[in-house]
Amino acid sequence: MKKYLVIGNPIEHSLSPKLQNYWIKNHNIHAIYEKEKLNEDELKKLFLNIRDKKINGVNVTVPFKKTVIPFLDKLTAEAESTQAVNTIYLENNKIIGHNTDIDGFELGIKKINYDIFNKKIFILGAGGVAPSIIYALNKLKVSEITIANRTREKAENLKNLFGKLKIVEWGEIPDFDMIINATSIGLKKDDEINLNFSSIGKNKFFYDVIYNPKETNFLKKGKNLGNATENGKLMFIYQAISAFNIWHGVKPIVNDEVIKLLD
Repeated sequence: MKKYLVIGNPIEHSLSPKLQNYWIKNHNIHAIYEKEKLNEDELKKLFLNIRDKKINGVNVTVPFKKTVIPFLDKLTAEAESTQAVNTIYLENNKIIGHNTDIDGFELGIKKINYDIFNKKIFILGAGGVAPSIIYALNKLKVSEITIANRTREKAENLKNLFGKLKIVEWGEIPDFDMIINATSIGLKKDDEINLNFSSIGKNKFFYDVIYNPKETNFLKKGKNLGNATENGKLMFIYQAISAFNIWHGVKPIVNDEVIKLLD
């Protein structure tokens, strides 16, 4: 039986096993998908297991999307451009790192029919998933991307990677059409992003990459101010489809059953 994993720390919140095992069963694939909480010093052993084909594929979540890169033999163009990896597979005995978060975000936005073209985007956070979102936003031709991160240096690193980015200090709120929480603040029920949105005006779009819990305090705040909100569930589903397709050569469909599975 083939074995697949999602690794991260924390990992309790991940619904990847629920989704991947549902598709594995539906497509009669002889495999199992599990989640594993790892510390950084355990990565070396993980990659030995991948090389020995004891593990056939891995999804990577916070905080390892960049940390895994030195262990890989090759990066795909998307992983290279973002310096972020969320999907690992073996090809001709080489360990390849790929980034399906780009597809996930882009297809998720298209699915909800949000017209993102020429919009001003404000991103909170410069870690994990932020480079994938910036890559996708540039592809979707937004007019402006502004980023705020508690550690300014991380935001500067993204500016060096992508060029045309504006940076503001944490706590400063620029003009925006869409605001994206790309931090992990919200994974715990009581997490609060303590920013003052009282003067942002109307018709804004609050987007959170977090999908579990399905409504973070960030989204509640956006909704209470009369704005549209969306969590990261569709992004999560579409990035998972891309990974599943890489591993098994099958592209699952998105239907109501799949969406309800994660409620």
